Amino acid sequence: MTISLTSTTGLSAKDVPLRTGPPTKEELLVHYPAKFTWTQLKTFVNSGDLGLLKRDRKLQVRYDEWAEGIKAEYGTIVNYLVNYRLQWGKRDNLSLLTSVLDVDEPKLERPPSPIHSTGNKVTKVLPALPDDAPKYFTRDTPPEFLSIIQNDWPYSVPHEIEHTLIWTRVPIFHEDLVMEAVVARIHQDGLCGFTGNTSAPPSPSTLPSCLPALAEWGITMAKLVRSEKATEEEEALVRKAGEEVHEFVRKRWDESRWETAWFVNPPRLQSVPGLAHIHVFARQKL
Repeated sequence: MTISLTSTTGLSAKDVPLRTGPPTKEELLVHYPAKFTWTQLKTFVNSGDLGLLKRDRKLQVRYDEWAEGIKAEYGTIVNYLVNYRLQWGKRDNLSLLTSVLDVDEPKLERPPSPIHSTGNKVTKVLPALPDDAPKYFTRDTPPEFLSIIQNDWPYSVPHEIEHTLIWTRVPIFHEDLVMEAVVARIHQDGLCGFTGNTSAPPSPSTLPSCLPALAEWGITMAKLVRSEKATEEEEALVRKAGEEVHEFVRKRWDESRWETAWFVNPPRLQSVPGLAHIHVFARQKL
């Protein structure tokens, strides 16, 4: 199902020409309208298979073309992120998409786009972490180890949903947090949680009713990749492994104003394995 917004925004394809590179908000509204509702997104997050979360297929093609140019320029996507996109400890001033949380903060001067640089591959790597750096991500991770940005290539989310990425120089999965009994489960399923909700998140048992929205990707119940239902003890250990992320999200997105669904992809789904990051879908309450 595609959720059309032309009638409510007054924009049409004639008003918003297609560009290349990361999309604008207007392009997302007109050319890549949301395929999923907020309820469906929460259901996918809570389903046990984070691979159900998808980008619009046409936008994915555009991303793949852009990524080839970035890799020609920087060698790898990680090099691009490290050398240009991630501004550690600073406000995101590069995204064409904005967050309500940033509207009151002054924007810094935007650095030159890498697309127009000299064409030399950049090979700088992240400097080693200082001796006093945190061992792993916590609710109080210092800003200099974080880069919180809007996803330049968001999943197919409703227009009122912000898709934020929390990049961190310190690990999210750590042996002090992830107990041996749930290591395999978390490495397959990842972590997820919900904040600011006035009711319980959708049960995984409701997933079959949402699968028609994934028909163009050929998703069926038989194709799901997820662990067997956890025991109560395993569920508690998984929640414990995600507790620091959960509390960070609660602190940043005030629960009186926002509801969120957050997740950390398992290694099998991480598009940038060299850098840890958290996805947050955030929706302002009415």
